[in-house]
Amino acid sequence: MKAALYQGVHKIEIAELPNYECGDDAIILENIYSSICGTDVAVYNHGLGLGHRITVGGEFGHETVCRVSEVGKNVKDVKVGDRVYPYPLLVTGDKRRAGTIGAFSEYIYCPNPVWEESIYHVDDKISDKVAALIEPFTVGCRAARRGIPQAGEKAVVFGAGTIGIAAAISLKYFGCSQVVICDYSDFRLDICKQLGFEVYNNKDDAALAGLTGLLGGSMGVNGAAIDCDIWIDAAGADTVLEAYEQSGKYNSRMVLVAVGTGRREVDILGLTFGQKSITGSGGYTQQDVKDVMEIMKSGKWDIEKLITDEYQLDDLSRAIERASDVDHALNVVIGFD
Repeated sequence: MKAALYQGVHKIEIAELPNYECGDDAIILENIYSSICGTDVAVYNHGLGLGHRITVGGEFGHETVCRVSEVGKNVKDVKVGDRVYPYPLLVTGDKRRAGTIGAFSEYIYCPNPVWEESIYHVDDKISDKVAALIEPFTVGCRAARRGIPQAGEKAVVFGAGTIGIAAAISLKYFGCSQVVICDYSDFRLDICKQLGFEVYNNKDDAALAGLTGLLGGSMGVNGAAIDCDIWIDAAGADTVLEAYEQSGKYNSRMVLVAVGTGRREVDILGLTFGQKSITGSGGYTQQDVKDVMEIMKSGKWDIEKLITDEYQLDDLSRAIERASDVDHALNVVIGFD
């Protein structure tokens, strides 16, 4: 089979590996479309140590939708041709490979398939391309859930990448009445507007004063505040946390989902007297997978608009470089013939 192997900064080898031999209790999955994750981009551009245990010389990629291509003789409830979402934590039988299941290879080996655990049915109402975004959408859904959204609340999401937009859609799905998306890229914000969201380019407004015009004003421990219940940081900029500490209203919540490696100072006294909270969100649960499936089946949001570019596996390096260009691309997928 053809497989992409990570070989260092700006180096990917498209290699020919031996085909899998299907065990009696196993299935083999053929990738249909795979999405490029922000962590894939970071490791390609900057090297190891930025997440997902990618190794030099190893397969990588973890956002994909597959078709069952082979079934072991002891597997009774899976058939060739079934379209599935492989749950990265469980599909390979090795939890250490959750971020490197081989989405940038032609095939994935699943040793002990269990429906709605290691593999999930993909409903016919969900297109192949949209299904390739199930994994990043579950991350965004989890971040939204960690914000404990209540019906009628207001929210702001920083970062108009796939995870940020997924969080915004999930917040609306969970009942928020108003969700604003902030980013520096007008290209990405325009896509958010097409999905029905209010947007704000905060590039020249570190204090986020302009958000008051969209969300309204309220009171916080420092005086005037933005009338926003949930803040989600899917961008990872220090200025977002600083703005929340200064302008987050009483009883508001902040969720950090962007991957960051640095340490930050936090105003504990402000959090205490403002009765505010900051929480982290990493990964997802099986409930998030189910909710994302319902969101995608509903057809309420044209999720395929997030996909701006498609490449073939041989062009994976160019595809990742394209995904790095936030002013001209959003989600980039790899299509398998």
